Amino acid sequence: MAKKYIDVMDTTFRDGFQSVFGGRVLMEDFFPAVEAAKEAGIRHFEFGGGARFQSLFFYLNENAFDMMDRFRAIVGPDANLQTLARGVNTVMLDTGSREMVDLHAKMFKKHGTTTIRNFDALNDVENLKYSGERIAHHGLKHEVVVTMMDLPPGCVGAHDVAFYEKTLREILDSGIPYHSICFKDASGTSSPHKVYETLKMARKLVPEGTHLRLHTHETAGVSVACYLAALDAGVDGIDMAAAPVSGGTSQPDILTMLHAVKGKNFDLGGLELEKILKYEDVLGDCLKDYFMPPEATQVSPLIPFSPMPGGALTANTQMMRDNNMLDRYPEVIRAMREVVEKGGYGTSVTPVSQFYFQQALNNALMGPWKKIAPGYGKMVLGYFGKTPTAPDAEVVHIAAQQLKLEPTTDNAIDIADRDETKSIAYWTKKLSDEGIEATDENIFIAASCDVKGIAFLKGEATVNVRKNGPKTAKSTQSNQSQQENFLMANGTYTVIVDGQQYNVQIVGGNATVQSTAPVAVAPVAAPVAAPTVNANAICAELPGSVFKLVASVGDSVNAGDKIMILEAMKMEIDVVAPRAGKVTSINVQPNDKIEAGQVLAVVE
Repeated sequence: MAKKYIDVMDTTFRDGFQSVFGGRVLMEDFFPAVEAAKEAGIRHFEFGGGARFQSLFFYLNENAFDMMDRFRAIVGPDANLQTLARGVNTVMLDTGSREMVDLHAKMFKKHGTTTIRNFDALNDVENLKYSGERIAHHGLKHEVVVTMMDLPPGCVGAHDVAFYEKTLREILDSGIPYHSICFKDASGTSSPHKVYETLKMARKLVPEGTHLRLHTHETAGVSVACYLAALDAGVDGIDMAAAPVSGGTSQPDILTMLHAVKGKNFDLGGLELEKILKYEDVLGDCLKDYFMPPEATQVSPLIPFSPMPGGALTANTQMMRDNNMLDRYPEVIRAMREVVEKGGYGTSVTPVSQFYFQQALNNALMGPWKKIAPGYGKMVLGYFGKTPTAPDAEVVHIAAQQLKLEPTTDNAIDIADRDETKSIAYWTKKLSDEGIEATDENIFIAASCDVKGIAFLKGEATVNVRKNGPKTAKSTQSNQSQQENFLMANGTYTVIVDGQQYNVQIVGGNATVQSTAPVAVAPVAAPVAAPTVNANAICAELPGSVFKLVASVGDSVNAGDKIMILEAMKMEIDVVAPRAGKVTSINVQPNDKIEAGQVLAVVE
């Protein structure tokens, strides 16, 4: 009997890059590997969308639409090129209006996309209706999604088989047009047994011939077992990546899965071991100069307690490196557990995973629930849709007070339609004011990337790519501090403390210390007294960068009025006047890097 053919999507160039490098891989560096993948017989690629849309403008000074066009030219007209979309958020972190949701589908069709995998992190089917309809309207295949994860121990009320059946029934009853259905676990925390029971349930529920897929990550260490369970349950497709961007925070390696199904009745995409070996050799050579974050290659036993998607994990740790605070990562990931427990059980996938991380970061740095992250607060208040279960009442109350917003049950896309800044007319005028041509592409770039999109279109974007070795014209190599590398480093180091020399051996972040003979050290100069800070100064609470100035020197402001907006860890943080008065000093400019405690402005 012939083996069952299983469609394989190669996620290397989207989710693989996102999960390992935070999406920061230049197109000229990886295009030879795309050619090698085609030669290896791969015909289904994830090639864009998700965070790999904004990351090109934010970090690479590249146009995502140009990258998509060139990718299509390499693989030819018959390849199935797939992107990832977040329902009414599309590829943005905020909700889009109906105009923007439609423009997203129109532009991605124009630039080579075959299929859009479309999910809502809250599993709110209302958020899939219009987005799915527009994807199909523009001639794209719509892969509708049920998002999955396991809840922290002791939590109940969602993310079990019954919950997924309820969500799937709502999708089927809604009339949303679809061509395939994917069960997507971005954190890789679902147990193999739950995967098996969920896919068995789905196979019985959907019409005969429906294409079912599973997507997962290796972050929690069970991805291969989950794929084998899904195959036994009747799934038709799975996602895999190629080394060196496979395993760890990414998808299982293609070679690993080919090995795992030996002796079983499955043909994984007609792929051959030797051809994949050659492809992975080329990919490894393409990426050999890139800094490989240690955490990207690890399986974490903490992830089932604090579900963090692989695609967000390294993006966040890279941003923590940028802000010299990677040493706080273990504390933040532990704080995520309570944030998930009290947030209504939205699936930990972008943008909800980022909301979780932002709130966990705030709780770790400022104290539990002292500062509500805007995204997390709006989520628990209902502005992104209905959470699977009711969020913690006290957290909802704190969010309403801090954000000055009332809870809502309005549909997210209706709220977005009422926001003038999410209209095509608004961004057309914005581009015109900046002297930029208002093409459909430019409108979408500006709307989805805001200030950074405008900077890219004006030729003012910078490149932030971590490569090993000296700086080149195409890359910016950030100096890695000893502190950030200590977190997950391996090796033997010598340190001196109070004149005493120690040998420190680090394995997987754990240090063993041995003292050696004392050595002479130079006397330490007396500390210099820190300068006195103006009592009326407004100081940064977190390291980051200046996103936008709102007030100007000489403006009269009231307590709570915005002075400027900072960007830190993908958060937009409002800097507000602590009192009524006059702005006598603005000490920073847009795009300036700032440190915690730095004086930003003075209001007297």
